[in-house]
Amino acid sequence: MAALCCVIIIIIEGEVVLARFLFVLLTLVLLPELAIAGGFENLGLTGTERGIYTVLIFIVAYGFVMAEEFTHLRKSKPVILAAGIIWAHAAILAKEAGVSTEDLHKAFEYNLTEYAALMLFLLVAMTYINSMSERNVFEALRSWMVRRQFGYRKLFLITGVVTFFLSAVADNLTAALLVGAVVLAVGGGNAKFVSIGFVNLVIAANAGGAFCPFGDITTLMVWQAGYAEFFDFFKLFIPSLVNYAVPATFMYFAVPDEQPAATNEAAVQLKPGAIVICVMFLFTIALAVSFKQILHLPPFMGMMVGLSLLMLYGYYLKVTYRVESNGDHDGGFDIFNKVRHAEWDTLLFFFGVVFGVGGLGYIGYLELLSGAMYEGLGATTANILVGLISAVVDNIPVMFAVLNMNLDMNLYQWLLVTLTAGVGGSLLSVGSAAGVALMGQSDHKYTFFSHLKWTPAIAAGYVASILVHYMING
Repeated sequence: MAALCCVIIIIIEGEVVLARFLFVLLTLVLLPELAIAGGFENLGLTGTERGIYTVLIFIVAYGFVMAEEFTHLRKSKPVILAAGIIWAHAAILAKEAGVSTEDLHKAFEYNLTEYAALMLFLLVAMTYINSMSERNVFEALRSWMVRRQFGYRKLFLITGVVTFFLSAVADNLTAALLVGAVVLAVGGGNAKFVSIGFVNLVIAANAGGAFCPFGDITTLMVWQAGYAEFFDFFKLFIPSLVNYAVPATFMYFAVPDEQPAATNEAAVQLKPGAIVICVMFLFTIALAVSFKQILHLPPFMGMMVGLSLLMLYGYYLKVTYRVESNGDHDGGFDIFNKVRHAEWDTLLFFFGVVFGVGGLGYIGYLELLSGAMYEGLGATTANILVGLISAVVDNIPVMFAVLNMNLDMNLYQWLLVTLTAGVGGSLLSVGSAAGVALMGQSDHKYTFFSHLKWTPAIAAGYVASILVHYMING
């Protein structure tokens, strides 16, 4: 019954948000269109029947994305279809408006460039994460933490801090799942500890990903768009830390002050080349930063150079350690297997988001939303609202829409929206990929309601992080 109520509440909340989104868009069609985004003129045809139809298509597709946990329909499938339909209608509208084919292609290729840069960057990062996982880097870390026999409260603090910093270099989903396995392995017999521990991991993963371009997709998008330099994001370190520390302090006293049952798990040995690959990943990050800061080239080019180094080192491993001690061929380290096992559903989901939101922007809707939110409410209020929206709607399309509104904001405001979009998803368990994934991993010990119980404390951390950002960076 509790699970059924959870599903009903999630669906109802989703419908309310979508209904409000539709109301705003249909109201905004009466406003005069604004100007230019991405270097090309928008069509300004938001009041047409075909334009409104594209909005409905996107809303329906995103409804399927929100229901992925229940339908098991991969999120990439509906948004790719929606993107194709939206751009087909945008092309028809452009032709009816007398827009040249060259101008239409310019708008389309702008979105293609945005997606290509994001996809190549993420593909390299995912390949490195998969390579480190195959070399037992993460499993060895998990095994070490399990064998240390920490008490529940000490484990609560350690797993939170590890997740916070790990998510700054790996994505927040990977960090949450990795450390979540530790929480389950040690405290699986104590449902209360698992529930609070998983809430702790979600907050830590989202907060840690906000202050580094490698930790969260939205932060990466802001960096690649050139609105902030790489080292500017580290100004968010203390606000992000506060965002995690405030709710963690409240939750700490609810953690059972007990010792978990002892385990006899054997130590996991690193495979050959594991440490070298970790060092190469850090070097690849340095290459990406150098290409952007020194050579003024897109950071994905530095990532691709780092991928080539991994490919060469992978060949060395394959030749040198071809036969394992058990006589089986060590075909485990094939670099193209690592590429093949990248999160392609996520990468293709980005394609649908970029082109779907980009198509709506080309028709003129992002300009109208920009006027309603940022000119009507002011940049600070709008940026805080972005974080609240991210608690229900995935922060990736929200941030991509903000980036394509052609906003004139200073560094403080861009860092603010980076912070709020990154940590806003912690307010609800369905607000981030980390929360959704841990709900599936927890065997019903961590649920929508168990997370909702701590939402007031998380909201206090959200407000505190904004205030600290203002005091330090304002």
